[in-house]
Amino acid sequence: EVQLQASGGGLVQAGGSLRLSCAASGGTFDGYAIGWFREAPGKTREGISCIGSGGDATTYYAESVKGRFTISSDYAKNTVYLQMNSLKPEDTADYYCAAVLSPRCHLGRSWYDYWGQGTLVTVSS
Repeated sequence: EVQLQASGGGLVQAGGSLRLSCAASGGTFDGYAIGWFREAPGKTREGISCIGSGGDATTYYAESVKGRFTISSDYAKNTVYLQMNSLKPEDTADYYCAAVLSPRCHLGRSWYDYWGQGTLVTVSS
């Protein structure tokens, strides 16, 4: 069973950048699709980006982050990244990564079987 560790959160000013990492332990990401989610105070957890497994590695983005966030994978390091640019105060949330043994990814929570703990991103205005 793959275990996930998200990291890279922190405090940043609006317009700044952060890169989140999702590392696998207890296994590899081979064959797993990975999703990034976030949960802001008082709001439900939303899917913001995902990447499929294998050579295709199709990516998807929520409209709220499209053009600002980029998901990528380094399977040699068993790590998936979320590069976040042009951050806004409304991006403030706990960010989670999730995995499912599938070539396809999806932005819905129920698609994923394994979840990491959150990493907090705070964007000040």
